[in-house]
Amino acid sequence: MGDMANNSVAYSGVKNAVKEANHGEFGVTLAELRSLMELRATDALHKIQECYGDVQGICAKLKTSPNEGLSGNPADIERREAVFGKNFIPPKKPKTFLQLVWEALQDVTLIILEMAAVVSLGLSFYQPPGGNEALCGSVNVGEEEEESEAGWIEGAAILLSVICVVLVTAFNDWSKEKQFRGLQSRIEQEQKFTVIRGGQVIQIPVADIVVGDIAQVKYGDLLPADGILIQGNDLKIDESSLTGESDHVKKSLDRDPMLLSGTHVMEGSGRMVVTAVGVNSQTGIIFTLLGAGGEEEEKEKEKKDKKSKHSNLLSLGRKV
Repeated sequence: MGDMANNSVAYSGVKNAVKEANHGEFGVTLAELRSLMELRATDALHKIQECYGDVQGICAKLKTSPNEGLSGNPADIERREAVFGKNFIPPKKPKTFLQLVWEALQDVTLIILEMAAVVSLGLSFYQPPGGNEALCGSVNVGEEEEESEAGWIEGAAILLSVICVVLVTAFNDWSKEKQFRGLQSRIEQEQKFTVIRGGQVIQIPVADIVVGDIAQVKYGDLLPADGILIQGNDLKIDESSLTGESDHVKKSLDRDPMLLSGTHVMEGSGRMVVTAVGVNSQTGIIFTLLGAGGEEEEKEKEKKDKKSKHSNLLSLGRKV
């Protein structure tokens, strides 16, 4: 028993060592880059100078060239995606058809109709005691029985109309959501951005951008990832999508070199080194807080659960 526990402890220790080696391959960790991109203006400059010296120091730790960019080696790209993540924000989990049906049933008008239908059906099947004896002489007993037998039709018709309305509404919402997601995925696949790889200026799909890429930004661009400015020419950014401020923010190496995903380039041009992509970028963090990255949160929870299980196994192994 003790040998098995020791073997499991040794195996888990080897796995953790391999992970640490992979994450230690670069001179900066994912957590450090995320905390750096949360800073602005002078605070960011002080942090860069204190920890990295300058932007060139960050490029050196990310093993990229400010002028030639990444080599473009597929193995290097895969390694960066494994360590720093992919430039993809998982969409919010789509609602099922039953969930859409339930939402359609919450309409006040439909609730009133449902209640009216239930009351009508209840009254149609209810027969007061001695009802036939209390009939007026002008009304035949046969006619009254026929009316009572057909009384349920009104309530059933109301229920049937409510069901039809709910199903049609839910189906329309489901088809619209499906079309929207298809259009969104098509736009994401077709959208491209200019980067420098192997000394050549090329355009690649936004989803293929990785941490360490040297991206060229110009007027009209929507920044697909977070980055730090390497060189800029009268660069002004519209950050209203993140901060709500309508004034354009001037970006320069000596004032504010932080460029954020989801913002628009309004003037000038420049180059930046990509420091955060996907759910680790500022836009990705916001989307995750809003519930768009639910799958990523579940994965993180699973990882934490696994780590806690490993720690429990380690403690048990030591006791044995």
